[in-house]
Amino acid sequence: MKALIFEGPNIINFKNVNTPKLQDGDILVEVKACLICGTDIRIYRGKKTKGVRIPSILGHEFSGVIVDTGGKIDGFKVGDAVSVAPVIPCLACYSCRHGYENLCLNRTAIGYEYDGAFAEYVRIPKVAVETGNVYHISAEVPFEYIAFAEPIACCINGQRNSPIKLGDVVVIIGAGPIGLIHMLLAKASGARTVIVSEPNEIRRNLAKELGADIVVDPRIEKLNDIVMDYTKGIGADVVIMAIGISSLVNQTIDLVRKGGTINLFAGFSIGDMSPVDVNKIHYNEIKIVGTSASTRKDHQLALNLIQNKRIDVSKLISHRYSLDNAVEAFNKAESGECMKVAIIP
Repeated sequence: MKALIFEGPNIINFKNVNTPKLQDGDILVEVKACLICGTDIRIYRGKKTKGVRIPSILGHEFSGVIVDTGGKIDGFKVGDAVSVAPVIPCLACYSCRHGYENLCLNRTAIGYEYDGAFAEYVRIPKVAVETGNVYHISAEVPFEYIAFAEPIACCINGQRNSPIKLGDVVVIIGAGPIGLIHMLLAKASGARTVIVSEPNEIRRNLAKELGADIVVDPRIEKLNDIVMDYTKGIGADVVIMAIGISSLVNQTIDLVRKGGTINLFAGFSIGDMSPVDVNKIHYNEIKIVGTSASTRKDHQLALNLIQNKRIDVSKLISHRYSLDNAVEAFNKAESGECMKVAIIP
């Protein structure tokens, strides 16, 4: 089969490799669409190494059709269209037993420990089938839209960590695909006003088109002044950092109200540090939270939102590439000149 092989920092190559061999209980999925995630790019550039094998096949935001199974598998058969939650919890560790399976101490994941979906076919291991990580999907919804279930699930987890209530004012830093998904979810949760800060004009315009109430160009406008003017000096209820720039973290403290929440949602690079005004955090009782991955329940909810058209992701894909042009697709995704990049094998 054709596949994009990660062979070390800054090295990805398009190659022909053996189609995965199935063991008892495995499923083989023909990949119909796989989206490039910011995490894939960080792995590619050597900025994320935990759980990453060399060589390996990346890709964890995908959907496809079952073309083979390792024996009879209850509930699934050849021809079924499926979505897969890539994070596989052990269900037995402390985190899993206390409701935090996304933080599983023994978790494995497709696209990390198991080869991912930047390929014609991806093997879904028996353990993922048995833990309920595989979901039937509607054949009426485009596969590339279904592939958004994983990033949407992560954003659902993030907004659970920083709950958005009816009437809240929400500030989102960064209008890449993740920032825009957060914006769509915030609006769906009843936020009164969503303010999006983004230097890229194309992304700002799309944020406005998708429903942002206020868009800010931080290069020429002062985000803090705009937020404080709008909230009459109180500050936002929730601030979500959807871009992994550690130097911006301290600025968020001045955007949030007393008792408000800051979510450091975006992934940061190993060793990133940021000085913060601990005095303001202390006296203003500001809550700072992080977000990592998602649960199977989050994935199911994301699928429901997509398939019931409660979240419209159609405008979030700006470029589509064949697998043969996957290296070019990675370069485009990294350039910042696009939104979500889909690889359609």
